[in-house]
Amino acid sequence: MSYVTETLSNLLEQTAFFDLSVGNYFMILVALGLLYLAIRHEFEPLLLVPIAFGMLLVNIYPDIMLRVEESSNGVGGLLHYFYLLDEWSVLPSLIFLGVGAMTDFGPLIANPKSFLLGAAAQFGIYIAYFLAIFMGFNGAAAAAISIIGGADGPTSIFLAGKLRQGALMGPIAVAAYSYMSLVPIIQPPIMKLLTTEEERKIKMEQLRPVSKLEKILFPIVITVVVCLILPTTAPLVGMLMLGNLFRESGVVGQLTETASNALMYIVVILLGTSVGASTSAENFLHLDTLKIVLLGLVAFACGTAAGVLFGKIMCKVTKGKVNPLIGSAGVSAVPMAARVSQKVGAQADPTNFLLMHAMGPNVAGVIGTAVAAGTFMAIFGV
Repeated sequence: MSYVTETLSNLLEQTAFFDLSVGNYFMILVALGLLYLAIRHEFEPLLLVPIAFGMLLVNIYPDIMLRVEESSNGVGGLLHYFYLLDEWSVLPSLIFLGVGAMTDFGPLIANPKSFLLGAAAQFGIYIAYFLAIFMGFNGAAAAAISIIGGADGPTSIFLAGKLRQGALMGPIAVAAYSYMSLVPIIQPPIMKLLTTEEERKIKMEQLRPVSKLEKILFPIVITVVVCLILPTTAPLVGMLMLGNLFRESGVVGQLTETASNALMYIVVILLGTSVGASTSAENFLHLDTLKIVLLGLVAFACGTAAGVLFGKIMCKVTKGKVNPLIGSAGVSAVPMAARVSQKVGAQADPTNFLLMHAMGPNVAGVIGTAVAAGTFMAIFGV
């Protein structure tokens, strides 16, 4: 009988019930909430499902993120090795390769003025940077936090790693991906507040056809120009444009298919679970996390507003030929932000089709956020 009692006691001690803190149980509830939003309401499930599940795992079994130097046998936790690929900027760069292979830059080429809208929407990044410094963060941490305003998760992770802000990478990444998934909720009220119904009903002229030569030259020219000015952007901009060159060259279909499908989804799994696993209660539940979440929201809202307001300026300058709604797509959440522009425009006039026009600022925003990250790296000598 004592043997049975001792065995049961040993088994009970091996369970996680008594080792977890109140914070761990709270984070488990947060993870379950994110899974509900991803599965029930389909809020960017490709991102939120792996992130939420990584959050669930690390708060049940913290050793899944155990560092090699902390282990007794020289072997780290499974997700620790995934996370190293985030810190080394491998996974964010591969995400950009896949995005490039899936993205048509034709609307941006057909309407180069879209670059201005994409640039305007980065305004929120710089607002958040100065606010973060005001709230007590150092310059490098403020820069890493501010990139959330671009609604670009991979760039946020990339910059946090480059600026050696590993302690903040989890909250930054979760905030960035959360706001990306909440684009359809956050943006429309701002867009409607800053525009009139007449402006939302504006129909734009059909974009001109873009030749194959233009599409092939675009990624090459952008790579040369941007990387000469800001060499530190090469891992992101270079991979984005390489993926696009795969797509537009028409001679490497297998590479395009791999980059935009199999490789992309594998990287999303590794990136999402490792990002989620960086949110243990010990690392996540503190005041700085709340500040980061708040600053990210301010940055994203200001970026959206700046894009719309610059769209209104372009509307005036062009005498009503530009619908200001496409300015909100200047944040780099591709293609969600462009779809939101289309949706809000269609609510005002069901016959209004803004999607392709909004894709110009949207893809410009991807480049703009990468440039903003490169600017910060240059400032801090990375």
